[in-house]
Formats: sequence, structure tokens, C-alpha cells
Amino acid sequence: MRTELVISASSDRADIALLEGGRLQELIKEKGDDSFSVGDVYLGTVKKLATGLNAAFVDVGYEKDAFLHYQDLGPQINSWQSYLRRTLKGKQQSNLTNFKNEANIQKEGNIGDVLKQGDQILVQITKEPISTKGPRITAELSIAGRFVVLVPFSNRVSVSQKIRDREEKDKLKNLVRSIKPKGFGVIIRTVAKGQSAEELQADLKSLLRKWKVLHKGVKRSNKPVRIFSEMNRASAFLRDVFDDSFSSITIDNQDLYEEVKEYLDEIQPGASKMVKHYTGQMPLFQFASVDRQIKGAFGRSVSMPKGAYLIIEHTEAMHVVDVNSGNRTNTAENQEANALQVNLLAAEEVARQLRLRDMGGIVVVDFIDMNSAENRKAVYEKMRDEMKKDRARHKILPISRFGLMELTRQRVRPETNITTREENPDNLVEAPIQIIEAIKSKLATLDKREVYIHVHPFLEAYITKGYFSSIKKTWQSELHKKLVVVPRDAYTMLEWKVKDRENKTL
Repeated sequence: MRTELVISASSDRADIALLEGGRLQELIKEKGDDSFSVGDVYLGTVKKLATGLNAAFVDVGYEKDAFLHYQDLGPQINSWQSYLRRTLKGKQQSNLTNFKNEANIQKEGNIGDVLKQGDQILVQITKEPISTKGPRITAELSIAGRFVVLVPFSNRVSVSQKIRDREEKDKLKNLVRSIKPKGFGVIIRTVAKGQSAEELQADLKSLLRKWKVLHKGVKRSNKPVRIFSEMNRASAFLRDVFDDSFSSITIDNQDLYEEVKEYLDEIQPGASKMVKHYTGQMPLFQFASVDRQIKGAFGRSVSMPKGAYLIIEHTEAMHVVDVNSGNRTNTAENQEANALQVNLLAAEEVARQLRLRDMGGIVVVDFIDMNSAENRKAVYEKMRDEMKKDRARHKILPISRFGLMELTRQRVRPETNITTREENPDNLVEAPIQIIEAIKSKLATLDKREVYIHVHPFLEAYITKGYFSSIKKTWQSELHKKLVVVPRDAYTMLEWKVKDRENKTL
């Protein structure tokens, strides 16, 4: 299936949309000040030990302390602490060849035997701050590449469990053992299957360069601060999903366009040819029909073919999805077949919604009741097949006798939540006619000769329609400006912005 990536970015944000066969599958919204992202490394300070939880709370510069459990210290924590102390004193180089590893800690132990209040510690974000909770962290740092993951202070070479071919596993292990530097362990990722020694070595060299950047960051720091950041989220996303199914990558930001081209040339020479720089005046997400799909996919109710639909509710404890057949045939003789057909469609859409909204934690799906155990199994297998596309760790239980399917999905960042329901304009203090006056007043204050007015499609029609005369033509004549009115599917009825040719808000 043809895969496309559409990236709309500016100096303070980046919106990434993954489309498969033209259909929106994943949406990531990244802010320019995206601190505490998964993979970022911080130099933190232990603020408090919670012996009852066998955990520590670590100050990493966030408003709430990060949570570090004993199990997340990693067996090499003593080596990490020794490395940190030596580096802060200027006695340690980035090369670990001659570094003397400390003894590993016990698998089941007490955090008070390893850390004490006030200790400095290197940690990596594993779960972004969500709701009232601070970030979740680990002291077992690793640096991920396209084919391998570098693990300092470990000599172990392991292979992804998704590579099941024993011969391929042994081949990859032997190959990596022959090229890995001393003092580092390596995890071989699933996409490394079938790759040449040159490609694996190039990936490993790239990770060693990042390790040197991390080391320099430690040398310059002595207080809670981010010392190493993952690559921009667009490149990190490509690192994890890029494969031969990709046909195009469209970006509307020149700097990001250059970065992504450079990264693709690094991981797969020649692949950068598919990267296109979009320069049109219509917003990229609207041009690529992403905005319209977002409006249809993020509501409480999600439509499916032939009248069936989902109702998605979110609570603090879990997410609940109700499957409804709508106006589909429901005669007695067809009831079971109809339920099976709707449930199979629902399994596909639920799997898509989990990826699209990045829903994590516990999810309960209330499928339409089916009497046949064989049909319940068919829906369960369909769900498992659809969830294979999901990179987040998950576990799915078979449908219960009550028609409920329970599943858990890894939650590493806040759920993507986009409001698609608008308040009735009749109930608002500000009426559409007042918006027209506000836009005109704003235009009158600008000294630009060319201005772009971004409004809801209804307002665009109101401003531009009229063969001999229109509001737009009247404004152009009175204000002596060239005006371009841009309809925005993503805008609410009374939302508007005035921008220049470079898409900067005025």
C-alpha cells in the first residue's frame, strides 16, 4: 500500500501526518518547545526517596519531579554513576575502552542502597508528562538508530524478538560483535534484517557520534538540564517507520525539508528524491486533504461504511469504544452475519483510531453481540492483524461472553485530542457580521500590499462571492491592497487569521 508523509511546520511547531492509501493513519503534533520528549537525556538531581514504592523522585527541571523506579535503574547504574562523577571532574573521555565497569546491582534490591538524596544522575525520558503526573524516566540510557540501538556500559548483543529466523539472528549477532566498540552493547532492531555490514556499521558510527555529543553535554552541565535531545520528531518518526512502501514526503518548511533530505540520504542513498518542498499558498494540510480527514476522525462519533459508527469516550481510568450498526440490515436471519461484518469493520477502525489519537492505557471495546464462538475468534484475529501495524507495545484479550474486548496499549505521551465540535454561532456574543468588521479593521492597520485572509469556508464564500461586487473587491478598492481569501477546513466558524506571503501571522 502506498505510504505518504505530509509535514506542515513553522518555527514553533510541526504537524506530521502519515497516510496509507490516501487515508490518515497517524498524526503527531510537535511544539517548538517540546521539552521532556521520549528519548531526551537529562542531568537530574535526586530530590526524594520513596522507599515504600522502591523509587526516587528526580528533579529534571519540570514543574513536577520525574519518577524513577528501582527496576528502571538498570543493572549498570553503578558504572553510570562512576562515569558521571569522573566526567564532571574532567577525568573521563567519551572513549570507554579503558573504563573500568563497576559491579552490577541486584535485580531485586532497595533504591536506598544505590541512590541518596542530592545525588546527581543521568536519566532518559521514557514517558512524557501526562495530566497531573511528571515524566517517567530510566537510568539505563540508550541511543536509537535506524538499524541498531547503542547501550553504553554493556557488552551484550541482542536481537529483536520479531526476527524469528535463527540463522538470520546468528548472522546479525556475529556481524555486530565484529564491529561494535568495546564498552558498548548493541540491540539489533527488526529493520536490520537483510541489511549489509556496511549499512550496520554506518548506523553504528552515527550513534557513536551522538554519544560524543552526549558526553560533551555532560561535561558542560552541573544542574538539572537537558543535555541530549533526540533528533527532530519528523526525522525520529522516519527512522522508525520508513520503508519501501513510502512514495512521497511533502514538507512546507525549507529548513525541515533540507534536514529530512539529508537524513534520508544518510539512511538510504537516493531516497531523498521522494522529498518535495511545498510552496503553494493553500495550507499544506488542506491541499493534501488532511484537515478534512482530521475533522471526520477526531470527534466523539466516528463514521464507518454503510451507516455503522463508533462512539469513543475517554475517562481518567480507561478509554471506552462502543460499536454501533446504525441503519444496517438487522433482520433475524441476517443478525449474526450483520454483527460479524460490522465488528470486522470496527476492529479495523479501532486499530486506526488507537494509532491516530495515540490512545494509551486500558481500552475496552464493546462489540455487537455475536452468538458464534467462531465469529468472536474471527474478530479477535482481525484485531490482532490490524494492531501489528502499531509500533506501540500492546496486549489484546479475546472477546468475552459479554461482547467486550479488553486491550492495553503503551502510553508514552499525552493523547492527541482535537476538538471538532463547534459551539452554535447563534449562542455566541460575537456574530459573523462582527468578524467581518474585525477583519476589515485589522487590514486597515497593515502596511502590506498583499495580504492573505484565512477563514472558515462559509466566511470565505461570504467574503468573495458576487460577480460584479463582493466584500473582497470593496476592501481591495478601499484599502488599496491585493487580498487573497483562503478557505480553511480546519477552522471553526468564527476563527480567522491574517497572514503574509510567507505564511507568517500579521
